[in-house]
Amino acid sequence: MKTENRRVEIPVPDELPHPTVMAAYVARPDAPGVFPGVVVAPELFGVNGHIEEVTRRIAALGYVAVAPDFHHRTEPGAALPYGDEGRARGFELIDRLTRDGVVRDVAAAMAYLREHESTTARTGMVGFSVGGHFAFIAAARLDLAVTAAFYPGWLTSTDIPVSRPEPSLGLASGIKGRLLILVGGADHAVTGGQVEQIGGELTAAGVRHELVVYPDTPHGFFCDERDTYRPEAAEDSWRRVTDLLSDLR
Repeated sequence: MKTENRRVEIPVPDELPHPTVMAAYVARPDAPGVFPGVVVAPELFGVNGHIEEVTRRIAALGYVAVAPDFHHRTEPGAALPYGDEGRARGFELIDRLTRDGVVRDVAAAMAYLREHESTTARTGMVGFSVGGHFAFIAAARLDLAVTAAFYPGWLTSTDIPVSRPEPSLGLASGIKGRLLILVGGADHAVTGGQVEQIGGELTAAGVRHELVVYPDTPHGFFCDERDTYRPEAAEDSWRRVTDLLSDLR
C-alpha cells in the first residue's frame, strides 16, 4: 500500500504556562478510509532515516503511524548517526529524559492521532531499544491496546532516569493490552537473567504477553543500517508485529 508522509508539530502539556511543541514524523495510507493509530518510539538515535522507514512500513500495513521526537525538550530534531559518536550523544540525551515526560509525549501523540488523523479508538505502539522501554512504560500508564517492544533495555534496573524511581518492570500490573517483547539471546542490554525476570514478572502480573528470544542474536538485530542486523530475526519479528497490530482492527 502506498503511503503519504509528512512532518507535524504536536503540543505537549508540560509543567509550563504553555505547552511545549514536539515534532513528529507521520505516515498514513494513501487511500481513503479510517485506520487505527500506532506510535513508533525510536532508539536513542532519535527519529532518523531508519525510524522513518519503519513508520512508513507500518503505514503500508494500513495504519496511521507517528514517530515522536522524544528529544524535543533538549535537542529538537536530533537524528543521530549509527556508530560510537551518535551512540555517545544519544546516551547524553536519554539521560535528560524523565518517565513522566515520556508518558506525556506518548499521550500527546495518541491524542494527535485521534483528533487530527481521525484514527479509530484502539491505538498500538512499537518501540526499539530505549524506545521499547518507553513503550513498556506507556503500556502501563496509557490506554494502549497492543504494544511491541524490541530489545527494551533497563527494565530491571534504575540506570537511566526513565527507569526511576523504581525499575519500570514494576509497572507491569498496569498493562491491560497485549504485549510482545522481542530480544536477542546475545543481547548485552537484555541478558538471559533479565529475560527470565521480565517473563516472571509479566506472568505474575497477569499480563497477556509473548516473550520471543532469538538465539545467538545481538541487540539491534532489526535495523538494517547496523552491523548487528540479522535478517532472519528481523523478518520473523516483523511477522509477529504485523500479527499483533492486526488486533487493532
